[in-house]
Amino acid sequence: MRQKVGNYPGVTVERKIGQMPGSHTQGPIELIDLPGSYSLSPKSLDERIAYDVLSGHLPGEARPDAVVCVADASNLERNLYLATQVLDLGLPVIIALNMMDAAEEAGLQINIPLLQEKLGVPVVPMVASQNDGLGKLKYQMRRLDLPLPAERQWSLMPAVDVEIADLIAELQAEVPTLPAGQGFVEVLQCLTSDLMMEFWEERAPLFCTKVAAIRDKLDAQKAPYQQAEVIGRYSWLSPLVAQCVERRKDPSQKTTSDKIDAVLTHQLFGPVLFGLLLLLIFQAVFTWATPVMDLIEGGVVNLGGLVRSNFPGGWITDMVVDGVIAGVGNVAVFLPQILLLFFFLGLMEDTGYMARSAFIMDRVMSKVGLSGGSVVPLLSSFACAIPGIMAARTLANPKDRLITIMVAPLMSCSARLPVYTLFIAAFLPTGSVFGIITFQGLAMFSMYLLGTVMAFVAAFVLKRIVFKGESSFFAMELPPYRVPRFKQIFWRMIDRSKAFVVRAGKIIFGMSIVLWFMARYPVAEMDTTIAEQRIEAEATYFAHVDSLVASGMPQPMAEITVDERMAATFQRQDAAEAGYLVEHSIIGRIGKILEPVMRPLGFDWKISAGIVSAFAAREVIISALATIYSVGDVDEDSPLLREKLKADRYADGSPVYTPLVAVSLLVFFVLALQCMSTLAIARRETNTWRWPAVMWLYMTGLAYLFSLVIYQGGQALGLG
Repeated sequence: MRQKVGNYPGVTVERKIGQMPGSHTQGPIELIDLPGSYSLSPKSLDERIAYDVLSGHLPGEARPDAVVCVADASNLERNLYLATQVLDLGLPVIIALNMMDAAEEAGLQINIPLLQEKLGVPVVPMVASQNDGLGKLKYQMRRLDLPLPAERQWSLMPAVDVEIADLIAELQAEVPTLPAGQGFVEVLQCLTSDLMMEFWEERAPLFCTKVAAIRDKLDAQKAPYQQAEVIGRYSWLSPLVAQCVERRKDPSQKTTSDKIDAVLTHQLFGPVLFGLLLLLIFQAVFTWATPVMDLIEGGVVNLGGLVRSNFPGGWITDMVVDGVIAGVGNVAVFLPQILLLFFFLGLMEDTGYMARSAFIMDRVMSKVGLSGGSVVPLLSSFACAIPGIMAARTLANPKDRLITIMVAPLMSCSARLPVYTLFIAAFLPTGSVFGIITFQGLAMFSMYLLGTVMAFVAAFVLKRIVFKGESSFFAMELPPYRVPRFKQIFWRMIDRSKAFVVRAGKIIFGMSIVLWFMARYPVAEMDTTIAEQRIEAEATYFAHVDSLVASGMPQPMAEITVDERMAATFQRQDAAEAGYLVEHSIIGRIGKILEPVMRPLGFDWKISAGIVSAFAAREVIISALATIYSVGDVDEDSPLLREKLKADRYADGSPVYTPLVAVSLLVFFVLALQCMSTLAIARRETNTWRWPAVMWLYMTGLAYLFSLVIYQGGQALGLG
């Protein structure tokens, strides 16, 4: 199904379901992907989801018939820890021993038949990226006679083991429907996990009371019951793996990945190279997409002209051209840049560098009170804050999770990219540094850097003032470097582009129509001064025509001559009338109400109205401005939105948009939370409106303060 997967926490945090053909007698097999985890002992929400599904605790979700446990052959002992936890649940298990090529490269020879015999379940060697072993895996999945796991082969320390039997009996007495054999696992989880204690508190209160008493008893005995499972499992797994795996290389010998990591994860060079890489990515995103964007812009203009020339005049045609085509088209223009951004993120993920970036940033995160575990959710927020907030489920520490949710929207998502591109391209200079990095590419990088830095600052403040406490530690596996799979990256880009187009089709399409009506109605009575200017212009026109006819020029020729001479005058008059109507429309009145508050930031009523409309989705400000200027500007020689923005003037002739205004607006969009979908998902993840409200207030306050300082400071320095 081309779903995004990865071997680090925070990748698959959503429910993914697919089907594959079963045998002739069983019909299709439903596959449910569970979040990746190193352990079934639930310390975080994603681990809790995996455990609840496998144990049958998730409401509305039947306990699975069998489990495919994917294990990394190059890290067999650690991966079998999770596999043996699944075995203890009593479900039929197939172990898909993946990345056999990486194991061979590391000099490991795995005795598959012996491993299969020791574990008592099918073990399928695979190199999934090359489709090697998939047929054998499907064969095992279609079997109707999968063996049940053998009895538990490992033992707990005596101090803990002696208490287990009574606890199992108590739990089964209160919950008689508990599957046979699952009591041991439930008891063990409750001893070590507060999340599991919360689950059983209402269902088996006497059992929970007894667990709490035994915890206190073991604490008094100074028995390390929290580590009892880890010690017991590895005491059994270590010699088992030693029997099944032959190492043909010196483990101290450095691999190619180790040599590369010596540079890319270096304490000094690592962060510098990471920053340079991001700078080059944003430079490429800004420059490589330009030719395709120009083609799309031309297509949007031609489509509008085609519709206007082939359909009868009227409000429906105006709505289609000035509302739908102008609104949606001016956002769709930025699709090439979004695709390029996803392409580079895909390269980082596929090569294994994304995991390194989490390791590199862990040093920075620890300084602000978070662990590197927050890096993956924050990096995910570069694409969209919604999956970033959902990826925070992987954090075991509830306070770290909440802080990560609160700062994730500060990371510049792809919805901000159209806003950055429009104003940077229109108002910032086009020079370059050393002939490589353009000022505009540097400005784009600065926007992303500002959002990232402010996320770290906000996390620091929240950790020190609101959510005091110790940070959790961070441990993750660094996968070997690999050649990127461009086919997978391509399909990921296609899927992301579909999501963007669907969003444009739903939110922006609907908003464009609404904004068009708001920009056109109610139709205000024309201002006396503007009406008198129209009468004066027409009188001048007829006087010129009469003068030329009197001199002997034919009437048609005289009208053509005067049309050319008066064209600019009438164009200014038409623009003034259209602008007056927009200004007194619904959207104009909203903008006028907000203008006194936003004017200190350099924003006029049109920008203010655009900011309000952008709360539906950040990129809607492009649609809003495109609609306002399409309705209120009849200059057909400047069909592109950026040209219309540059030509806009106040009544005194001064430009509405200057480089200083553009920078102020860019900073506002870096810091403001202009996305109701993000607020909705934060509400779902925190189970309260309290924290989303705090998030919106502090981000809006930051945006206003920074934009105010930049604009007023620039004015004071004479940069306006």
